[in-house]
Amino acid sequence: MTTSAPIDSPRDESGRPEPRTAVITGAGSGIGAASARRLLAAGWNVVLAGRRSAPLEETAGGHPQALAVPTDVTDPDSVAALFDAAVGRFGRIDLLLNNAGTFGPAVDVGDLTAAQWNDVVAVNLTGAVLCAGEAFRRMRDQLPAGGRIINNGSISAQAPRPRSVAYTTTKHAISGLTKSIELDGRAHGISCTQLDIGNTATDMMTAIGTGSGALQADGTRRTEPTFPLEEAARTVEFLASLPASASVNQLTITAAGMPFVGRG
Repeated sequence: MTTSAPIDSPRDESGRPEPRTAVITGAGSGIGAASARRLLAAGWNVVLAGRRSAPLEETAGGHPQALAVPTDVTDPDSVAALFDAAVGRFGRIDLLLNNAGTFGPAVDVGDLTAAQWNDVVAVNLTGAVLCAGEAFRRMRDQLPAGGRIINNGSISAQAPRPRSVAYTTTKHAISGLTKSIELDGRAHGISCTQLDIGNTATDMMTAIGTGSGALQADGTRRTEPTFPLEEAARTVEFLASLPASASVNQLTITAAGMPFVGRG
């Protein structure tokens, strides 16, 4: 699916739609990398952010509309530099895919250390807030104003896996962040979606054990179905291509047959 630019996209002097610009965190692997490639193929300018340069450059693949910016999303100065680089190269920001995240330790709340908790919060929550704040300011102040933020929530924002207290708690917090952005963005043409994805075929799902036996609520282990990364990326492109007059507040996409509805 290749989409055309919405009618309210910025246009050049001849009236043709200009390429829109997306910033994607966690773009070196998984959903972030697949989404970056998908948007590049659809004609977007894409700014790829992640801790390490090599995976970002691999995702970019030398594409002329890609810009790789090594970024620590937990560092306010690093996040500000990311958005400065994006605007400096492409002039504006139309989309943020707030995707960087970590699963953290597989422990219950009784065994979660303060250091482990802080590490997960720093990436999954503080990083998401810092990136959303920078994107919001740029979208609010640019002409024409407006843009879209997609927060990668995870179905753990709705129903937890066992022994995932830090991850689940931060993902529940993303729901509040999404609603706050959607509310505060109304005056500036900024909309926000929480995209909850379940069991995409990623390294994180492999670590959880979807293929070998993931821990279930009743203490048993079972293999779980997954679905291709490309389908998650296609969902991101669908959300990104919506006109400014439409907003999807929350969207859930899971592998067919995974233990989510009635989990456990």
